[in-house]
Amino acid sequence: MSYFIHAKKFFLKNATENGGYLEVTDDGKFGRFFSVDEAKPEGKIVDYADSFIAPGLVDTHIHGLCGHDVMDNDFDKLNEMSEGLLKAGVTSWLPTTLTASHDQLLSICQTIGDNYQKVTGSKIRGIHFEGPFYTEKHKGAQNPKYFRDPDVSEFKDWQNAAHGMIKKISIAPERKGSVEFTKEVSRETAVYLGHSDATFEQAKACVEAGASGFTHTYNGMSGLNHRLPGMVGAALSMKLVDDELICDGHHVNPYAARTVIEKKTPEHVALITDCMQAGLMPDGDYILGELPVIVENGTARLTDASHSLAGSVLLLKDAIKNVVDWNIATPEQAIEMATHTAARCSRIADQCGVIADGYDADFIVLNGDMSLSETYLDGISRYKA
Repeated sequence: MSYFIHAKKFFLKNATENGGYLEVTDDGKFGRFFSVDEAKPEGKIVDYADSFIAPGLVDTHIHGLCGHDVMDNDFDKLNEMSEGLLKAGVTSWLPTTLTASHDQLLSICQTIGDNYQKVTGSKIRGIHFEGPFYTEKHKGAQNPKYFRDPDVSEFKDWQNAAHGMIKKISIAPERKGSVEFTKEVSRETAVYLGHSDATFEQAKACVEAGASGFTHTYNGMSGLNHRLPGMVGAALSMKLVDDELICDGHHVNPYAARTVIEKKTPEHVALITDCMQAGLMPDGDYILGELPVIVENGTARLTDASHSLAGSVLLLKDAIKNVVDWNIATPEQAIEMATHTAARCSRIADQCGVIADGYDADFIVLNGDMSLSETYLDGISRYKA
């Protein structure tokens, strides 16, 4: 049965409305929005008079959750992750791989490509390949023994196994053949730049070849110098490219995050988590890919001498609250960065990321302080905080 949601505020596709009634149709889609100036619609009304309604969040860079990792290559574990993501307000996501052998990545592509429509929680909208075409200096928690130059035929093997589900891949611009790879692959998949010591000129060459964004901006890339702008300089100054941003307070100082948001605008900043398997889990010892990690005090770090950050335990619901609490974004901007921008820059905006007529009724209910209250999937309440 169709029904209407009444709420204090609605974050719609092209406007933010105070009050009104949003239709959810019989088939679990969004219908018409009735403003406060119109007559109250007839039918069942679900009242959230003191709350905000926003699109379900879209996490396009996430490695693990609930003790599981995408690299486990186990669909049952992926499904548990999809269920857990509802607790984070996430209704659409891109399982994200790590650097690995060709055959291991091929098998993961096959598993996701064959089964993604079977998930019972947050919807798998594609796959994000983080690597393996990286360089060692800014390797982070990626295993350098698998690093290699970009290869279009190798990518096509993965894409065929995934049934076209690879929506995003990140590469290092300084690797041999990066420009040629970008020209070819960017026709069907978003090419991002990261885990790289590239010069500004090398990054610029890939952007001009079709690269459309930067992976977890500031982290894993050559820094900004007034004479050598580096990857960070390219991420901040290149036009019409998108920047991922991890806003957990550990990966990026809030003032540095503000610089990205103000310079690029929320239309070109995608909030991500880079969450690893310890998300929604207690502190302790974990694995990211093949590398041991210690999780404590809100961070995940390698146990080796580098003690480098190894993903995060951030939930996207907390990222949107953080940027508002830090006074570096308005609630409207926070929602945009975690929904429509994230979806658009991963080429899945035709499926999710907005409240609009005909889209799946995947949405969240937020309290006035931007904390998560409830998550809906296909118009059905699936999680209550």
